Amino acid sequence: MPSSSSTAGSILIIGASRGLGHAMAEEFFKKGWSVVGTVRASASRTKLHDLADRSEGRVTIETLDINEPAELASLRKRLDGHVLDMLFVNAGTTNVPTETIAEVTTEEFTRVMVTNALSPMRTVEGLQDLVSSTGLIGVMSSGQGSVSNNTTGMREVYRGSKAALNTLMRSYAARHSDDARALVLMAPGWVKTDLGGPDGRLTIEESVPNLVNVLLGQRGKRGLEYLDYLGRTVPW
Repeated sequence: MPSSSSTAGSILIIGASRGLGHAMAEEFFKKGWSVVGTVRASASRTKLHDLADRSEGRVTIETLDINEPAELASLRKRLDGHVLDMLFVNAGTTNVPTETIAEVTTEEFTRVMVTNALSPMRTVEGLQDLVSSTGLIGVMSSGQGSVSNNTTGMREVYRGSKAALNTLMRSYAARHSDDARALVLMAPGWVKTDLGGPDGRLTIEESVPNLVNVLLGQRGKRGLEYLDYLGRTVPW
């Protein structure tokens, strides 16, 4: 893989089979990067497979369910020896938007919290040593993870999971305060995807190219930032 000194580098995108993750893979590929994208083993052929087929080897596919620690350990072994310029954890889930904390079942609450908060951080912890000392580690958060911006309620469980993710990432950054790598929690905006739904205010084309440029602009800036797809700071 290209080294971090190259203009075009290497990125591992966790959760790249569709939606924002696939669009990120395609955008980085267009910019000359080498891309490793993950899909779940149960996935049938995806848009990422189509991209890989026409990439002349610059896009490769790995399998991972981030909720399965054994699969994460196996991926880490398969990638041994790789040096990444970026690691970006995109995988996540949602629930019924109107479901309140009074209505959600314990099982559904646990599913969303594990997928959106615990598993992304386990992934960061498990793969961080693959990222170069001057690289970037990013995680897909949401503007709805902002506690101070929550003036309307709704999407309570999803909001809570992203706020938890943000807090855990802040703890990670505090533990790694001597690390020169850039850390980014990214809010992509409300995008029309399978997860975001049909009412999203942005198209993928309006969000992802800007999002990728924000990530590229953060390289070399040590410490944690919580940013939106236009590079604006999101209040915690």
